[in-house]
Amino acid sequence: MWLRIPLEKSESMDEDHDKVNNNNPTSETVDSWEWWNSFRLLCEHSSQLYVALDILSSLPSMNSLGRWFGEPVRAAILQTDAFLTNARGYPCLSKRHQTLLTGFFNHSVQVIISGRSNHNVSQVSEGVLSRDENHTEDTPTQHALSPYLDYMAYLYQRMDPLPEQERFEINYRDFLQSPLQPLMDNLEAQTYETFEKDTVKYTQYQRAIAKALVDKVSDDEVSTTRTVLMVVGAGRGPLVRASLQAAEETGRMLKVYAVEKNPNAVITLHSLIKLEGWESMVTIISSDMRCWDAPEKADILVSELLGSFGDNELSPECLDGAQRFLKPDGISIPSSYTSFIQPVTASKLHNDIKAHKDIAHFETAYVVKLHRVARLAPPQEVFSFAHPNFSPKATNQRYTKLQFELPQDTGSCLVHGFAGYFDAVLYKDVHLGIEPNTCTPNMFSWFPIFFPLRKPIYVPSESPIEVHFWRCCGATKVWYEWALVAPSPSPIHNSNGRSYWVGL
Repeated sequence: MWLRIPLEKSESMDEDHDKVNNNNPTSETVDSWEWWNSFRLLCEHSSQLYVALDILSSLPSMNSLGRWFGEPVRAAILQTDAFLTNARGYPCLSKRHQTLLTGFFNHSVQVIISGRSNHNVSQVSEGVLSRDENHTEDTPTQHALSPYLDYMAYLYQRMDPLPEQERFEINYRDFLQSPLQPLMDNLEAQTYETFEKDTVKYTQYQRAIAKALVDKVSDDEVSTTRTVLMVVGAGRGPLVRASLQAAEETGRMLKVYAVEKNPNAVITLHSLIKLEGWESMVTIISSDMRCWDAPEKADILVSELLGSFGDNELSPECLDGAQRFLKPDGISIPSSYTSFIQPVTASKLHNDIKAHKDIAHFETAYVVKLHRVARLAPPQEVFSFAHPNFSPKATNQRYTKLQFELPQDTGSCLVHGFAGYFDAVLYKDVHLGIEPNTCTPNMFSWFPIFFPLRKPIYVPSESPIEVHFWRCCGATKVWYEWALVAPSPSPIHNSNGRSYWVGL
């Protein structure tokens, strides 16, 4: 069922507030999103319910419009009254209308043109204007709304082509995936292959390793000093390659230990070392980094244990175990990482999780290429970790509470959950991340993480959103718990890691 709703949100003027307070209903604010939300709640968030938006000549603010990109909008009905006239007498749209329509094109929303033709530019022959029953079959006609259709085609063709990264990711849009468990499970060859195609990530690692090598070994010591570098979680060797290329680039001598617990990946590693002739420089260790006893201490420790939320693939626990290999003045790459969250409207994701009909799926964090979502407020920092951390009191448990303020002109909204990201400092000024404001361009190894809410929370206009997040550590697992406390309280999700955890 498509619910047809006019796209409008009008604010009452300051003098009108007094009239409203005096029970004069004529000057109340109108927000058509509220009508949609009321209807959706009556239908228990039915996945059969969609929106067809009537686009009028005036538009609400961009923040207010942004809410609709997280809703199940199927059609945009564009009224001919919304069109302006260009210098040649043809229909065109304002910049704001163009931006909105481009956004709808990107989200596969159908555009329907509706209304009477207000622009007399269609090439209609005189025979049609003086319509005669005897001539209807012979006379070629052009639809009265064709100029509007031509303009929409022009808008569509003018859009930038999808970047290569987006083309690669298009099939993953809004597809819920369980996060990897690289400690509990051995990754499949296909997973390694996908990650290894991400050249941007390994270029950043190579830059970081090169800077660390230059800082460790001065130009005077180049011929006499061999740096010991350990790759913990070497996989099929891309970090080993990046390390050796950094050494070659900087003219430093390197001794590499490649530590990997997956026996299938170790076989590929042996083949790579032999193929490249690296036997004299690389020693392969087939072991879990937490169990291995290193024959010597490392100057540099390199790992790529980061997940979409930074610490959700247990990088802190692994590196705490591995830092015993590191010299007191040793360098860890990455040296630190921080997780971020932001509240989102995501009707599609909510309905997909709801289809499982259990609480467990609503208490699981998913990796997902977010597309049909409305990001309601800028991301904020959640947890941070730094390495190496030799403090005897160090713990990887964390707790934080965050308050998000929605832009004033947004209006009310519905929060379905929180999108999570990370940003990592590999070394000094070399960073890597997916936080939208600082993300590394053209990198596709990580999609955001999504923490759902069991029940979507209605947020009245200008109300703050307050959320509490915990990172909990047990003897055999690590898990997250989260709860909303404002504008209304939710239960604590995933209490004691009952639905979702990462195994140690």
